[in-house]
Parts: sequence; C-alpha cells; structure tokens
Amino acid sequence: MDLSRGLRRNDTGPCLDTERLILRPTRVEDFDAWAEFAAHPESMRFLGGPQPRAVAWRAFISMAGSWALYGFGMFSVLEKATGRWLGRIGPWRPEGWPGNEIGWGMVHDVEGQGYALEAATAAIDWAFDALGWTDIIHCIDDGNARSVALARRLGSVWQRRATLPLPLAVEISVYGQTLAAWRVRAAQARGLPR
Repeated sequence: MDLSRGLRRNDTGPCLDTERLILRPTRVEDFDAWAEFAAHPESMRFLGGPQPRAVAWRAFISMAGSWALYGFGMFSVLEKATGRWLGRIGPWRPEGWPGNEIGWGMVHDVEGQGYALEAATAAIDWAFDALGWTDIIHCIDDGNARSVALARRLGSVWQRRATLPLPLAVEISVYGQTLAAWRVRAAQARGLPR
C-alpha cells in the first residue's frame, strides 16, 4: 500500500487526510475542546463519565506523551471544512491494556454522521501500515450499542471479555480483527481479487 497517499507530516507527527477530516497528533490548542468533550455527560457516558478540567488535562497530556515517547496515540480529529475538533480516534496501548486498540471518542453532536467510521478506517490503515500491528481490538462497554455497531461496520467481531488495568478496573467486551481480515475486507470493498 502507498503510505504517502493521504498522509502528511507536521512537526508533531503524521497527519492523515480523509474526505472530510484531518487526523493529527494532539496539540496544545486542542485542549479546550478536549476538556469540553470530557465534561459532557453524553460524550463520556461510556468513557468513565464526565471529568473536571484538571482530570481531562491529565488524559490529554497522556495522549500527547504517548505520541512523544512511542510515536503513536489517538489522533485529534478535525473537520476539514471548519477546523473544529470533533474527538480523538486511533491507536492506544497503555501498560497492561488487553491489546493493540483502535479506540474512539467523538463529541456528542456529531454522532450518526459517519465521522467515526471515516476516521477509524484511516487510523486502522495507519496502525497496520505504519506501526506494523498485525491485529487490532476495540474495548467497548456492553451498554455502548453505537460503538458495538461501529466496530462491526469496521469488520471487527466479538472476541472475549477483559478487565481494563487500574485505575479503570472495568470489565469490557473486546472486539477485534487481524490484519489479514482487514485486507480481505478492504479488497472486497474495492472489488479487487483477494
């Protein structure tokens, strides 16, 4: 696959372009929107609940630190037409995590518009191609029907139950797929031979 297609680099890491979105590493100017997202009860319903600004800052800095130290983390998702920060989607693998996750969290008012699917598809391609991952998972709360539906639209299937590491210590369902399954599905979508 041509990694240069839809990919740019900036001073903080890769930028992925999709039809409607730009995905790039966390920047300091994202924090106000991140903090609003983290405080919103519906946006955070399945992500540990609303967080005060100081707690959101710690999560924000953890994401920026992952990019700085490991070369990956969830991308900030920006709407091309407006520059608005819509959420964070991408690779995430903290210590003790149950696998190589492509996770997501989007602001509540853009749910149902296909942004998460568009961004997650680009992030999965990037994780397989740039990071060399051979499988991916999604850690999903059982009550989160929208995330289960998104995981299935991405081609992921239920794999097992797992408990996230401390301080979270919550039980979740793990959905996922292999690189081989992702490639077969992508080829089928484009009508190419498998």
